[in-house]
Amino acid sequence: MYRCEASSVEGFVQQLAVGYVQHGHFFYVTGKVPEGKDVYAVDAKLMERYGLDVSKWTRARAKGKGGSSVQYIRCGRFFVLIATAGRHEFFEGEKGIRDLREHPIRFAGYSISYRRGVDRRFHVSVRIAPDAYLRLKAYFVELACRRSVDGLAVEFSRLPFEPYAPVRRQLLNILRAVNRERATAGFEPVPVTALRLRRRIVRPFVEVSGEREAA
Repeated sequence: MYRCEASSVEGFVQQLAVGYVQHGHFFYVTGKVPEGKDVYAVDAKLMERYGLDVSKWTRARAKGKGGSSVQYIRCGRFFVLIATAGRHEFFEGEKGIRDLREHPIRFAGYSISYRRGVDRRFHVSVRIAPDAYLRLKAYFVELACRRSVDGLAVEFSRLPFEPYAPVRRQLLNILRAVNRERATAGFEPVPVTALRLRRRIVRPFVEVSGEREAA
């Protein structure tokens, strides 16, 4: 059975970035299931429309013949349909298809794209979206001299973002800004150990119950 319901925001971002974008899925549309509408009915409709419930071998054969691989993933009521280059009904049936190499997918404060990294090579990029990053930085700079080291460590521990490489750089930038403020005021710095810099690997999809699977 095709699994599309993400277990969490972390699972959604992980599957989208590592499972799909890293394997060449660049073309996408996003949507939101309206309140009051059955999300599972929407899942079923999109899977049927685009023939998504097929084996990986079928996908590989289609891709080998110039076809596109299309994937669908949903977190709560937000969903993404995302495809590789090639022939597929997706490109005819959907309007406003974007290329995430030019337009990142933004969700829950994350920005997911495919861009040139610090090594000048192209990679999947998962970072804190610019607006969310600026708000976070301003918040922590404001707290820099109003909280103890332990208090700031607690604040950093509450951040919901998984530390992908670009996120780690952003968090370290925020920490440096905090410590500049603290140094000016004569306070001890917050150690880098206050940041969680190791990413957790999570189960990306909700486990389907036997009852729903049978249905």
